[in-house]
Amino acid sequence: MTLSDKAVAVLNSIETGDQQAISYINPKEYTQHNLAVGDGLAGFGAVLQALPEGSAKVNIIRTFQEGDFVFTHTEYNFFGPKVGFDLFRFEDGVIVEHWDNLTEKSAQLNPSGHSQTDGATQAVDIDKTAENKALVNDFVNTILVKGEFDKLADYFDGDHYIQHNPQIGDGVSGLGKALEAMAKQGIKMVYSQNHKILGEGNFVLSISEGTFADKKSSFYDLFRIENGKIAEHWDVIEAIPPMSEWKNKNGKFGGL
Repeated sequence: MTLSDKAVAVLNSIETGDQQAISYINPKEYTQHNLAVGDGLAGFGAVLQALPEGSAKVNIIRTFQEGDFVFTHTEYNFFGPKVGFDLFRFEDGVIVEHWDNLTEKSAQLNPSGHSQTDGATQAVDIDKTAENKALVNDFVNTILVKGEFDKLADYFDGDHYIQHNPQIGDGVSGLGKALEAMAKQGIKMVYSQNHKILGEGNFVLSISEGTFADKKSSFYDLFRIENGKIAEHWDVIEAIPPMSEWKNKNGKFGGL
């Protein structure tokens, strides 16, 4: 089995109860960065036991691998309908660390008729992985962190840009309208630091922290690159709870 196969099996086991999948997690070393879950296998097991019987559903839409990392994009029924990204780190063929970002699944399509998960799923241009990662790294740090919006057009092919954020329409123009509307409502989205850029071919995942509506937040942004430009975007924004509510001490971005 590939590392991706093992990550998929572990996620699917949330629904199926497949005991074999647990063997793909290191029983002695499993560092958990979901702050609502206790550390180690015991923490993972406790969450599964707390789920109402038969309620869990898992629909993995995308799976990508870079080295010892596998990241997935998934629809869940997990204490309610959700959409999330999961990131697994492997050592010697077993999972030793896990990060994720979850949000409620939107009941409506976005202004351009897209859901949070539809669109392209298969990686191509594997030979361009490093080039595409560099593009996203530059975009995140220049536009999202530094706020140099005058350079926005450099990263897109005109207004051709497919958007899956529930509140934002397609195109760079759609992004501009959304930011303007947020500003009028006094809502700020601030990226303060990027922690990780991972990619496979034309798909690149960025993991950052900052604030959204003045709440500490984690930003997971998935980009599809086409001909050296950003062509499609999916994201999950999750508020980071205060430390007093954490069920482990590993931090949301620890180890990245």
